[in-house]
Amino acid sequence: MIFKRILDILLSSLALLVLAPLFVLIAIWIKTDSGGPVLFSQIRVGRNGKLFRIHKFRTMRTNAESLGPQITVHDDPRVTRCGHFLRVSKMDELPQVFDVLVGNMSLVGPRPEVPKYVALYPDSLRAVVLSVRPGITDYAALMYRRESELLSQSSDPEKTYVEDILQAKLKYYHEYVRGRNLRMDLSILFQTFTALCGFSHSSLVKRLG
Repeated sequence: MIFKRILDILLSSLALLVLAPLFVLIAIWIKTDSGGPVLFSQIRVGRNGKLFRIHKFRTMRTNAESLGPQITVHDDPRVTRCGHFLRVSKMDELPQVFDVLVGNMSLVGPRPEVPKYVALYPDSLRAVVLSVRPGITDYAALMYRRESELLSQSSDPEKTYVEDILQAKLKYYHEYVRGRNLRMDLSILFQTFTALCGFSHSSLVKRLG
């Protein structure tokens, strides 16, 4: 879809320009809060199985991956103070607009997984899901905005993720790929924007209250 790629380039470029001041403020906050690098990068599986590095604002201690599983639960002690806010608000995902601009991702599409979990995709779904660029947001991301809270209620978070949440996400991914069109993408972007605004409003009300 050539038009989809053009839209990705235009919107990601605009986002980088508009959000630049916010990026600077978040970077200062991360440095002040925990030191270390501002960005976190990780190998993910992209379109047609190509590996790429996804970028996020760092929300955990610098050695977090060596201290626990790749799955993160609510109130994970590895998450920093500002990192908790960034994760809940989804602002930690903002650097991915750069990944969209360079062509590794799209604004809308199945969320990219680490190789470990992609290896668990059923053969009947793997080729379909990986036939498109992974995205920053999609229906699965909207439905599982509180994923870490769900996992924190499990005695075995990784097992719950693999056997329950990942399987549900794969169904959403498959449905998206099979029925994707511009109207669907715009709807998902609007719903994502609305969800983010809703979080910001609720957070402000709590603070003022």
